[in-house]
Amino acid sequence: MTTTLIETPRTSVAVAASMRGGTKTYGHGDAEVRALDGIDVDVATGEFTAIMGPSGSGKSTLLHTLAGLDRLTAGQSWIGDQELSRLSEDKITQVRRDKIGFVFQAFNLIPSLSARENITLPLDISGRRVEQAWFDEVIGILGLGDRLTHLPAELSGGQQQRVAVARALVARPELIFADEPSGNLDSRSGGELLAFMRRAVTDFGQTIAMVTHDPTAASFADRVLFLADGRIVDEMRDPTAELVLDRMKQMGH
Repeated sequence: MTTTLIETPRTSVAVAASMRGGTKTYGHGDAEVRALDGIDVDVATGEFTAIMGPSGSGKSTLLHTLAGLDRLTAGQSWIGDQELSRLSEDKITQVRRDKIGFVFQAFNLIPSLSARENITLPLDISGRRVEQAWFDEVIGILGLGDRLTHLPAELSGGQQQRVAVARALVARPELIFADEPSGNLDSRSGGELLAFMRRAVTDFGQTIAMVTHDPTAASFADRVLFLADGRIVDEMRDPTAELVLDRMKQMGH
């Protein structure tokens, strides 16, 4: 699917998240910074979308406003058919809890909880039961079976990040937002993590939107969106690391 720049919130393709006229400004007057400048975008269900651009282009702001972690200054955004700009903070929190998984560069694990407790925390908070077969499958694929009783401090960086990914997946969210998920990992651990995220989309129908600065990471995606100065300036289907790197060089990255 190519990005459809239209005024209506829905397209013929199933959409997990979308934005129309998305604008985000910080500050006022001469100090105003326009982080997003009227973005129209769809994140298609069952696809892996990467978001790239130079530093300060608006990548993380786009991710955070799509996910409801931050509010737009103007425009509209949706998770599924729910328009976030119309919801109260409590309702947005509920939508995030019920429909979204998050994977951040900082693992955001709770130090006093075991790996298992960290993984099941979103389900525990929402009062939902763990699907044991799905839990076992995710844990097996991520190689965490012998680490579930360990505290985060007893795990390597790669293991902590895999725990964070398991936490996002075990709750079976409609959409996972990932912000530089391999940024703190060595190349081998990062490659394994990205390969699993790719498999989650291909084999399990997961939807992922990921911010990255790494052309190799972006090559795992179905589609790459390129941002510059708060606008989507290009997109690429079926990316390779070489093609992405060439495009970033053209942008002066």
